[in-house]
Amino acid sequence: MTELPTEQNSKEQEAQQAEKNEARLLKKKAVVDERIAAATQERGVTILLTGNGKGKSSSAFGTMARALGHGQKSAVIQFIKGRKATGEQLFFGSHPLVDFHVMGHGFTWETRNPALEKEAAEQAWALAKTVLSDASVHFVLLDEITYMYKYGYLNEADLIAALAARPEHQNVMMTGRTAPRALLDSVDTHSKIANERHAFANGVKAQVGIEW
Repeated sequence: MTELPTEQNSKEQEAQQAEKNEARLLKKKAVVDERIAAATQERGVTILLTGNGKGKSSSAFGTMARALGHGQKSAVIQFIKGRKATGEQLFFGSHPLVDFHVMGHGFTWETRNPALEKEAAEQAWALAKTVLSDASVHFVLLDEITYMYKYGYLNEADLIAALAARPEHQNVMMTGRTAPRALLDSVDTHSKIANERHAFANGVKAQVGIEW
């Protein structure tokens, strides 16, 4: 017959488990502290968000809100203009620390005009180059820029060169479903957002405040 643990044994086991947990946390903290100590560079970073999942632009605008909370001047260039004004444009467009530029011509998947799109992309890129060389701008969002390379409207080498030559403190975020390998290899941080499930696939209409 198995002897039931006494109250004393139970307390000893709890104490031993607590010691193990504390040792594990201390070991993890030591690893984190070592990484923090090794990160000595102070400079702006380039961040690329790709993938088929929803939330790339939303994440980028959320990061910009964080920068604005610290009083950092920001600039947004949206390379694809939809048929409706987005909530981001309506909210951030009048912010005193944000220069918000919506380029393009009313892009839709049904009515493509490659010549007009290429012209709009070149105009947007000319503006982006100006922003990327402006030391007063701390945060730059190039929203949906990677589509311009997928369709062959812009040269990714120009973007990579501009990113390398930008002011040292400037942070840049870029979004789009796919990106050229050269751009993927050049950025500091690349996150890929997967599409596990989407309400639209179950018949839920796109709605204000969620999709735009």
